[in-house]
Amino acid sequence: MLSNDWIGCIFDISQYHESCCLSSKGFVKMEVDPSEIEKVLKILTATPHRIKSSTKGLDKIRLHFNSDEEPWSVNDILAHLRASADVWGKSIAAMIGQDHPTLRYMSPRTWIRKKDYPQQEFQISVAAFTKQRGELLKLLKSLSTEDWSRGATFTATAKGREQTVLSYAQRMARHEDEHCIQIQELLQGTRNNN
Repeated sequence: MLSNDWIGCIFDISQYHESCCLSSKGFVKMEVDPSEIEKVLKILTATPHRIKSSTKGLDKIRLHFNSDEEPWSVNDILAHLRASADVWGKSIAAMIGQDHPTLRYMSPRTWIRKKDYPQQEFQISVAAFTKQRGELLKLLKSLSTEDWSRGATFTATAKGREQTVLSYAQRMARHEDEHCIQIQELLQGTRNNN
């Protein structure tokens, strides 16, 4: 079982770099650091475990509780993470399956409006998230180090943004880490208030 204590700010933003860039010579692949891949895989593997560990034994009322100070419940955060995993996972799969595609960026907040994730029972939702994460990890673990630099150009953003499998996986990992911490703090707050 992975501990919830080991993550948190695992990415030093000052050392973060894209694994590709656009230069005057066109799209140029950058070297991918295998230790960055390991960090990303570790966080992406841990997320479902962290959520399950934080919420073990909690009733529906606590999982759906929100307040004026924190308008998102634990269930809302999980729904948001699922929508983000849908959108970003699909983009990662497209980068792997196609040769530098042009993809239209979709916000997870737009995508969630098309899904019933916030209304789903928490345990069903966390099981679906865990299953989806297993599929993404299987895909990512099959990649060579060089494959992590496969990229895409995203439209519907500021002047087309270049991203890679690594940069999107890093984004997903940072995002999930922040929300796992949010879940822990939210639950700690509700435990202290009871």
